[in-house]
Amino acid sequence: MPLDIVVVMDPIGSIKIAKDSTFAMLLEAQRRGHRLHYVLPGGLSLRDGRPTALAAPLTVREDPAGWFEMGEPSHFELGRGQIVLMRKDPPVDAEYIHDTQILGIAQLAGAMVVNDPQGLRDYNEKLAALLFPECCPPTLVTRDAASLKAFVTGHGEAVLKPLDGMGGRSIFRARAGEPNLNVILETLTEGGRRLAMAQRYLPEIADGDKRILLVDGEPVDYCLARIPQGDEFRGNLAAGGRGEARPLSERDRWIAAQVGPEMKRRGMLFVGLDVIGDYLTEVNVTSPTCIREIDAAYGINIAGMLFDAIEARAGEQGPRAEG
Repeated sequence: MPLDIVVVMDPIGSIKIAKDSTFAMLLEAQRRGHRLHYVLPGGLSLRDGRPTALAAPLTVREDPAGWFEMGEPSHFELGRGQIVLMRKDPPVDAEYIHDTQILGIAQLAGAMVVNDPQGLRDYNEKLAALLFPECCPPTLVTRDAASLKAFVTGHGEAVLKPLDGMGGRSIFRARAGEPNLNVILETLTEGGRRLAMAQRYLPEIADGDKRILLVDGEPVDYCLARIPQGDEFRGNLAAGGRGEARPLSERDRWIAAQVGPEMKRRGMLFVGLDVIGDYLTEVNVTSPTCIREIDAAYGINIAGMLFDAIEARAGEQGPRAEG
């Protein structure tokens, strides 16, 4: 049965379709005969307590010269029979939180929201990894610059990062005794006003920062290793990293087995784990990527796996009630 797929994302006109995971989801939904609706930026609202979207009918195609067509936008209520893909990129700021609150009300009205709005608020992508400390490298989260400095000194070398960044932004690699360490810590913590994270530096980053995808708690059999290039220590594709698809290792599968059941329990249908060497470093829930690169390397269809899970859950909810 055709479903109404309502997508909340960054402006569709500025995406790179060869690498965009949301676009892969839209192509798959359309292929299955579902109706696509694109929420205009800032288009979520509440009208007399009813969750509403300003959205336009959407058609997509695999054409870099023109990958979408949009109909006339209109306001409609969100509720039963609709699947909302919440795929807006961080930062998870006040506006993002407010949008998840509106989507939470839509969820109460019967819409299925992927990923679960409460989970999006609960799972900061840096802190969420620490729910599974047995999977993580030594890590410290604090506002106290002296404690962070002692961590770097104790481990000899560490990676320092804010809790709300993405794409490798504002991530520092620091060594004990480094002359700039104090100013790095002052900048990250804003003089002790903001939390920052320190993780022991993992030299295995030279072999890649692996993105492992979970679909309804189960790992895809292949990952994408983002490999730093040149004098860059960050593997993020946005920071110039080179992507190399690989099968999962036994350790990768073990980490996925620790994290996956909790993600499934919380309604997080599509999750990206970042793994360096043998260690989990982040749990990405807002807009995980790398579908297209892994699909292209191994001839699989990860968006198809996701929509199998979505359609199964939609079937459990039953058809939309007629008024």
